[in-house]
Amino acid sequence: MEENTFARLPRMDRLLACPPLGDSPLPYASRKEGARMALEELRDVLRREPGASIPPLEAVARRGLVLAEVLCRPRLGKVVNATGVVLHTNLGRAPLSPRAAEAAARVAAGYSNLEYDLDTGRRGSRTAAVEEQLCALTGAEGAYVVNNNAAAVLLMLAALAPGLGVAISRGELVEIGGSFRVPDVMVQSGARLVEVGTTNKTRPEDYAQALAYGRAQALLKVHPSNFRLVGFTQGVEPEELASLATRYSVPLLCDLGSGAPGPGPWPQDYPTIAKWLPHAQILCCSGDKLLGGPQCGILLGKREAVAKLKAHPLARALRLDKLSLAALEATLLDWRDGVLSPVQTMLAATQAELEHKAKALTGVLSPCCPCQPVPCESQAGGGALPGESLPSWAVELDPPGGPEALEAFFRRQRPPVIGRIHGGKLLLDMRTLLPGDEDLIQAALAAWAEGQV
Repeated sequence: MEENTFARLPRMDRLLACPPLGDSPLPYASRKEGARMALEELRDVLRREPGASIPPLEAVARRGLVLAEVLCRPRLGKVVNATGVVLHTNLGRAPLSPRAAEAAARVAAGYSNLEYDLDTGRRGSRTAAVEEQLCALTGAEGAYVVNNNAAAVLLMLAALAPGLGVAISRGELVEIGGSFRVPDVMVQSGARLVEVGTTNKTRPEDYAQALAYGRAQALLKVHPSNFRLVGFTQGVEPEELASLATRYSVPLLCDLGSGAPGPGPWPQDYPTIAKWLPHAQILCCSGDKLLGGPQCGILLGKREAVAKLKAHPLARALRLDKLSLAALEATLLDWRDGVLSPVQTMLAATQAELEHKAKALTGVLSPCCPCQPVPCESQAGGGALPGESLPSWAVELDPPGGPEALEAFFRRQRPPVIGRIHGGKLLLDMRTLLPGDEDLIQAALAAWAEGQV
């Protein structure tokens, strides 16, 4: 490569002074980094093609401004979830209710009485408000919250079963997202894993044998919320385990997973807090799944057991932040007042409602792209209702040349629109759209159509 190949590139000072970079209100550091990245793109071109032409100075400045704007834009932001997966882990699981979102925003905007008792003027408990609401909602003697359900399992075992053999069915040794496994969490807690039964069948006598021979000194029941065993299977319900726990004077600990408080838009026989809590010394579950709140791990149970959780050193390391606490309290107030969360509303949506939405959106989108309303299947997601599909309706987009380019274009929009490709078409599922999302989809598709002219 000739030595003067890169010398044809504009100097940094000229590039920064050139409109639109020079006139931009963006921070200088961002504009400079955007300009550097634009120049580096040109260097890459010249490395491949030393004789390539260099764009005019203003064109390079415009490219630098685009890159600078990307740098200034937060990476974490709103997306339109048109996938049909209600509790989409990659998209943040449960959207908060208006009440919960407003509560978090109020606390974020200034100081709060997070650990200040307004009655006494002294230090207070950061979790007292949500503990009261949780006990009132579930009937638990005591409650505590940490930053997610894996943390709740860790704290539960570390505080109540350190060094003890904990009997768990082989069919419940689940792996959750990110390759984290229940056995690994148990090891970190200091508890000793005692596997009982087989993958597909575990009976009460399997637990009883582990207890009778001294191999286990505690019982753990885990709801396999992200998979389902079918066929030649058998499991042991919490009430049966509670009987064994009483007979052998050992604790029964339960990980419910998705955390449905009680009846809702899920099967009547679905495991809920109301069904499992009466049998457990401690029950834990997620707050951002069927409860419909922020990410957190909820621990409920006997007063003495909860006191041990709070006194354990891990409790501080795993404690919940103020924004999540505010959102959780508001979510619990919604449950108290009978206000449906967005998750409940989505799961409860009828086929007729979804078909009406799909036909209305098709009418709006059809001038921009060939499309039609079609029946489809959606999912609860987030490890809830495993193996069960939810009949739904979608708008099926059939862009010229296939759906891949349009799907990628949608992902680059602000906010991005996330759909799914199925059968050579791009589906936008109505079940997971929030109020106002249809307008955002229309704007994104209009921008795509304009670029096709």
